[in-house]
Amino acid sequence: MSPSGSGLPPNVHDTVITVGTFDGVHRGHQDVLTRLVQRATALGTRSVLVTFDPHPLEVVNPAAAPPLLTVGDEKLEVLAESGIDYVAIIPFTRTLAAFGAERFVDEVLIDRYRVRHLLVGHDHGFGRNRAGDESVLRALGQARGFTVEAVEPVLGPYGQSVSSTAVRRAVAGGDLDRAREGLGRHYAVGGRVVRGEQRGRLLGFPTINIPLPSPRKLLPPQGVYAVRVQTPLGPYGGMLNLGPRPTFDDGGVTLEAHLFDASGDFYGMRVRIDFLRRLRDTTRFDSPQALAAQLAEDERMARETLALTS
Repeated sequence: MSPSGSGLPPNVHDTVITVGTFDGVHRGHQDVLTRLVQRATALGTRSVLVTFDPHPLEVVNPAAAPPLLTVGDEKLEVLAESGIDYVAIIPFTRTLAAFGAERFVDEVLIDRYRVRHLLVGHDHGFGRNRAGDESVLRALGQARGFTVEAVEPVLGPYGQSVSSTAVRRAVAGGDLDRAREGLGRHYAVGGRVVRGEQRGRLLGFPTINIPLPSPRKLLPPQGVYAVRVQTPLGPYGGMLNLGPRPTFDDGGVTLEAHLFDASGDFYGMRVRIDFLRRLRDTTRFDSPQALAAQLAEDERMARETLALTS
């Protein structure tokens, strides 16, 4: 590792940095990023988020690695709205996992990313065995000429700290309201529209089909959902089936959404599906006609949800 490998322009002589996985970019993360931008502005320098791919636990303890709230470009799309100047994504390897806190500070934060001020979570730790806690970092900062600021947690409406773990628990349990409270936005999945079997069109409910994301992505429980779909042609309300299509003896899990009041060709477009409310379980119907009648009721409920949801 060397300064030339940082990707920072040569005229960026010092930075304000925060470090972490930032999976989900939840309200606690957003608070850190807001402070990061504020400190960089006050110091007249640049803000940098140093993050990792894959998740460190996938390397050091794969059995304990959590499912992810954001995969691929999803995290970058949220970070793009934060106002930070640079995101540095470091490949997390066994070699990096073996770095002690002092070596990580010297070779990564100082040599590569030119740290002047470091923001850390109140319980954050990095380096081998997470030994780089606040007290260690303050001592290293005093010795090497950078300052350290610890950021207190953001509390949710139930008095608990907002965390990726809490959001995962809410999503896995289908509690989309609590997930939204933690994230500050609706839980979402992104993907590029592909051709499906066009059964929905025959039922009077044409759908767009999204390939299942990485197996590392956490999805809510299977079922039918009211959704809002962000597309290059604008946002659309809709309803989505996450799961199999038992009426047609199709046990494969799919993501297919019917967009309300939409027309045009969405094939190949990248879209983001925001989960608003779970409407019902996936169910086998006696006939396509019975399924179509239920879809009409799903649409009614989904439209009611959309009318009440910002």
